[in-house]
Amino acid sequence: MESPSEAKKKKYDRIPTPAEDQDESSPSNSPYFQNGNLSTEKCISETFLEIMETMSEKLAKLEFVDPVQYIYNPVEYAKETHGCYVKKYCNSQKKVLFLGMNPGPFGMAQNGVPFGETNFVKDWLGIVGNVGKPPVEHPSRQIVGLKCIRKEVSGSRFWGLRKNLCGTPDVFFKHSFVYNICPLVFMSSTGKNITPPTLLAKYRKPLLKVCDEALCEIIRLLDVKIVVGVGKFAEKQTKVALDNAGIEGIKVVSILHPSPANPETNRGWERIVTKQLEELDLIEYFKN
Repeated sequence: MESPSEAKKKKYDRIPTPAEDQDESSPSNSPYFQNGNLSTEKCISETFLEIMETMSEKLAKLEFVDPVQYIYNPVEYAKETHGCYVKKYCNSQKKVLFLGMNPGPFGMAQNGVPFGETNFVKDWLGIVGNVGKPPVEHPSRQIVGLKCIRKEVSGSRFWGLRKNLCGTPDVFFKHSFVYNICPLVFMSSTGKNITPPTLLAKYRKPLLKVCDEALCEIIRLLDVKIVVGVGKFAEKQTKVALDNAGIEGIKVVSILHPSPANPETNRGWERIVTKQLEELDLIEYFKN
């Protein structure tokens, strides 16, 4: 006879369809919900933002050394636009969580929205709000918020595909949400982007521990069934986080990251990822 944990693992050996998901009572599976209601008597978006605020407070206590000279946290200085994104699109539980690594200097760093290419953030997602400044700003990586005119290729590709598949944000966000593992931007003295995996282990491990804990809180809050890493790092780190937290029954997969730094993405990223979504049985989530 199968144990409950074995049955749960077996259930998610394949990705459930939207129709199958609707047969489940999602709120009962989340510790944030009691009798179908949010146990804290707060809406999901408010609880999400509290999780991020707590994570930011913990991250602020960490220390980093050379080559890291500048650290930006758009969750703090882009609080209005970041909050607009969360309140607008994270106000219900989600079956699918798309997860990036950390903000890019011309995307989320500018406006607080993951893969935040300015045109898509303003025109398709309809995000509004003022954006402040980080405490210490690199002269060549200044924050201008929604006035940023620098093209963010990864974000343009990422949101462009969602627009082409779904038509409207409401269709996409009905079942899905998009976020990053880490909210921080790291830069060297020259303004070069430093990604979390390249940090020295002494500094990387405490960083990811805090981020992993917040990620698991988000997964519980949203009652996520499928995590889609945008790139292999996000997939790998999610598995580590879930394993350390003892969370079972979550399907973790990945799609090709849209960064132009990867030559493969420049040979038809949208076509490649559409095929990946079809092979992963995820494409049904993006149909009206």
